Amino acid sequence: MSSTTIPLSELYLEDETAWLEAMAERIQAGDFSELDYTHLWEYLTDMARRDRREVESRLVVLLLHVLKWVAQPDLRTGSWRASIIAQRQELVRLTGRGVLRNHAEAVLNDLYPEAVERASAETGLVSDAFAAECPYSVDELLAFDPDLSK
Repeated sequence: MSSTTIPLSELYLEDETAWLEAMAERIQAGDFSELDYTHLWEYLTDMARRDRREVESRLVVLLLHVLKWVAQPDLRTGSWRASIIAQRQELVRLTGRGVLRNHAEAVLNDLYPEAVERASAETGLVSDAFAAECPYSVDELLAFDPDLSK
């Protein structure tokens, strides 16, 4: 299916990858009048939301495992360690740029209760066993090394 035989607005619904390629070709050629602005706006907005959700999800998982790591040192597992490292590495990549880094800092305290609830469910500890406020900054979480935390 060629983008020249079908209107861009229809191509968006039928083959998103082909639509993206067609948009990129038109932008590169400076043919801005041919852009499908309605779907372009929708696509870019969805991408931004998706990226923010990914940061939030990874922050909760990282917090969850850090909380468990600190609260139950005798029960630490390789799985917790691997999760801390994987989430930290992915977050470093995601938050290397300003917007997502700022988002992580803005939502950290709001996400903390979710991580506490999960940590409580997984450990059997009451929620009050964890700090009432997030004890970590984004920088501290991105630098958290389970091998140095005894």
